[in-house]
Amino acid sequence: MQPTVVITGATSGFGYHTAIKCAEKGMKVIATIRNEKKLKVFQQAGLEKSVEEKIEVWRLDVTKEASIEDFKNSVAKLERVDVLINNAGFAIGGFLEQVPIKDYRRQFETNVFGIIQLIQAVVPKMRKQKFGKIINVSSVSGLIGFPGLSAYVSSKHALEGLSESLRFELKPFGIDVALIEPGSFETNIWSSGMDLPTAVYDPKSPYEEYVKGIWKALNREDREDPRKVADLMTKLALSESLKKLRYPIGPGVRLNVFLKNTLPWRLLEKVVLSNLLGTHKKGSEEK
Repeated sequence: MQPTVVITGATSGFGYHTAIKCAEKGMKVIATIRNEKKLKVFQQAGLEKSVEEKIEVWRLDVTKEASIEDFKNSVAKLERVDVLINNAGFAIGGFLEQVPIKDYRRQFETNVFGIIQLIQAVVPKMRKQKFGKIINVSSVSGLIGFPGLSAYVSSKHALEGLSESLRFELKPFGIDVALIEPGSFETNIWSSGMDLPTAVYDPKSPYEEYVKGIWKALNREDREDPRKVADLMTKLALSESLKKLRYPIGPGVRLNVFLKNTLPWRLLEKVVLSNLLGTHKKGSEEK
């Protein structure tokens, strides 16, 4: 029987490439897209007809109750759902003092509460069929804090804890849960996908020097091809089971997590702050 995978946030990046790769492997793909202007993204991709025919596009905004209800009704009509890949998400930048609480809520609506509702929609069907896989796309930011991204980081930390609990809850029903934890990849979350509230653009901000150092650090990172993550997610989607909870991927992820868990906090703090603040000062001196 042809397995069915539901992939959210399929407009670009990880979700887009995973949808194509899963279709190429013979899976029926439900690709959800929020922006109605991009609903034909796969028709315009120049795919082989046999691949394109396996991709069905649904419009879905995980922050809208009506859209979630439409999703639930559509899922109920499917013969089966073998895999749910929760990839939809975005990042809000800015220091906690600057970011209004409404923006923190907006961050969690997409990155946490939206995911919870989608999981609630597919679990009854997976439980009935006694099989299913839920793959939540987290980030290295779900394992390590980073200044200037507390809204995004805290949402990913929440997703990590949610997924741990969920794996325990669903394992007895034959449903596996796993986390993909990418490092630096070439996706639009760090460019057009970064949301900076108006309050962040304060010319008198006490964080001005700090921000310059952070952006310099972000921009100097080597970003890898997102298709590497898509390869991993496709492999997991096709596997019999998800043997591990966490799948870190990307340059430096394992090393950074190891250092966080090994180094005394005082030393780690000193290294991070001197790297960010020192980076900008050094750049200014060179000018």
